[in-house]
Amino acid sequence: MAETLSTRILKIGDTVPGFSLRDGNGVMADFEDRDDRPALVMFVCNHCPFVVHLAEGIRQLAEDYGDEFVFFAINSNDVENYPADAPDKMVEFADEHGWEFPYLFDHDQAVAKSWAAACTPDFFLTDEEGKLVYCGQFDDSRPARWAKKEVDVTGDDIRRAMDAVLDGDDPLAKQLPSSGCNIKWKPGNEPQYFG
Repeated sequence: MAETLSTRILKIGDTVPGFSLRDGNGVMADFEDRDDRPALVMFVCNHCPFVVHLAEGIRQLAEDYGDEFVFFAINSNDVENYPADAPDKMVEFADEHGWEFPYLFDHDQAVAKSWAAACTPDFFLTDEEGKLVYCGQFDDSRPARWAKKEVDVTGDDIRRAMDAVLDGDDPLAKQLPSSGCNIKWKPGNEPQYFG
């Protein structure tokens, strides 16, 4: 499987699209429910080795920043062809990794398209007004198969971006794209920006 980079189509300063999605238990979550707090929106799935590699780091990030930021994880994969990513498996995955934030299912892939998400994981950080301030990698670490050198999972890149938001600083000038497995699009549903 090839490593796919995030598209970076949404630009820093853009107002991000909203969404209203259900989690694996059918509970609804809405981007507007963040009560004017900054948010981290992550496009992920259950079976991607890149997501599995970062899952504990994401949990720790949410524990460290959960009072200041709202966290949303979104799975947009085609579950007919990738049943390991089905909503009931999402509940198991979140429980296994201690994710206490909403893990939502984008059943028609419309949210992934509106955010121009391309890979799992793909990270989008907004300020309290819902404007994009960071679209990039979690850190320099990669699963062993794709790692050029062994690097611990730290979340350094995303943490710097979140600290900049909290400090009222400008968005980071250097933002390296996220990378991972491509979102598994339903046949015929591939967006024009993909491929």
